[in-house]
Amino acid sequence: MEQEVSDHPPPYSNLPSSSYIPADQDTAFLQRDELRSLRIGLELLKAELIQREEGIRSTIIVFGSARLQEPSVVKQALRLAEEEAAQVPDDRIRGQRVAIIKRQLELATYYDVAREFSRLVSSTCQMNGRCDYVIVTGGGPGIMEAANRGAADVHAKSIGLNITLPHEQHPNPYITPKLSFQFRYFAIRKMHFLLRARALVVFPGGFGTLDELFETLTLLQTGKTKSIIVVLVGRDFWKRVINWELLVECGLITQADLTLFHYAETAQEVWDLIARHNGIHTA
Repeated sequence: MEQEVSDHPPPYSNLPSSSYIPADQDTAFLQRDELRSLRIGLELLKAELIQREEGIRSTIIVFGSARLQEPSVVKQALRLAEEEAAQVPDDRIRGQRVAIIKRQLELATYYDVAREFSRLVSSTCQMNGRCDYVIVTGGGPGIMEAANRGAADVHAKSIGLNITLPHEQHPNPYITPKLSFQFRYFAIRKMHFLLRARALVVFPGGFGTLDELFETLTLLQTGKTKSIIVVLVGRDFWKRVINWELLVECGLITQADLTLFHYAETAQEVWDLIARHNGIHTA
């Protein structure tokens, strides 16, 4: 018996599945765990190519706390905190908040130092179209903002390497727009910090700042890199935070390891150390 053939197309013929989307345009497909190595490669290459196109030849990394704001902002926060504490004098939490903000006000001077340093370096090294010793930060607020802001003050380029985090964040407004990057992977972000770096300048900061500092010191200690000079800004702060001498006394590092970093207090002192290390004549 002859079967009847329908002239109507099957009901799904005009509804292609995601398999029909070209692989490079299928964003859901690109997020699969199996594509992680491809995403890592793309993340490394994108920032690399853009920096080449923008002529970035060398950089100076500036790290420091996102919570250290400029002095005027901290003074305002302190005034409000003191007013709130005065309303409930026995409130221990409000009293602690006042004490913390007072300490942050002492550290807020580093915002100005970071800004001045960036202004000094950027105006000195970005001349006649050259992009040497370009400031690169983590792209956030606080000390990072100050460093990007200093470059913007003198109409120079600066870089921001942001990272996607569970809580919402935004790049600070002083980063050169074409050099504002967002990374998914910490490892690739760290690679881009160091690929062109000639110096690491570290201001007071927390876990993130310490992480980047010790990673760089480890690379220097193990000989994985030799071109970077590390400058810690604020000797008193860093000597209180890290007991370097105890590490030597316990045989956990050597006395020679203490030469892997230097201290400075002012923007000019930081730049003089970097310039001397890299053979730059500043006179």
